[in-house]
Amino acid sequence: MRTLAITQNITIDGSVEMLADWFDPQGQGGVDNSDLLEELHRQDRDADGFLVGRRTFEDLRGYWPEQTDDTTGITDYLNEVQKYVVSSTMTDPRWRHSTILSGDPVEEVRALKAQPGKDIVVTGSITLCHTLIEAGLVDEYRLFTYPVVQGRGRGLFPEGFELLDPTLLDARSFRGGVVLTRYAGA
Repeated sequence: MRTLAITQNITIDGSVEMLADWFDPQGQGGVDNSDLLEELHRQDRDADGFLVGRRTFEDLRGYWPEQTDDTTGITDYLNEVQKYVVSSTMTDPRWRHSTILSGDPVEEVRALKAQPGKDIVVTGSITLCHTLIEAGLVDEYRLFTYPVVQGRGRGLFPEGFELLDPTLLDARSFRGGVVLTRYAGA
């Protein structure tokens, strides 16, 4: 069975919803982030599925395919990876290597996990993440914590959800102040 990993950028105060300007996917404010980028590419090599909700997909589709001078390699990865979009309203994804999952998200993701392949990564897509967490489908949480307090915004976990004593798989820091913590899912 494939690993389903939620990979999120998160603030110190626990927000994954980007309401302030604290995340720059290409530059990180001029800070040398080559070590962080190296880790992202390592994770990309271990994944052949990219799962998102419709709103996150539309945001990504409106930005990444338009980048012509992206030196990070993120554009190349997102253009080539198999993307799965959970949506009951979208009919044409208009981005190559994209498949719309229009059925019950829990059953659709269960079926994806049962197929042969590498990791499936979920990012952004807070509502979808809440659904997958509550259904017990998440195998791993990969949290990139940024040294920022936003003071507001939705968190990764649904209201009232408890994950007592999660197993820490790895923790490391990067030059720009970002810290990656990886936990086993439920």
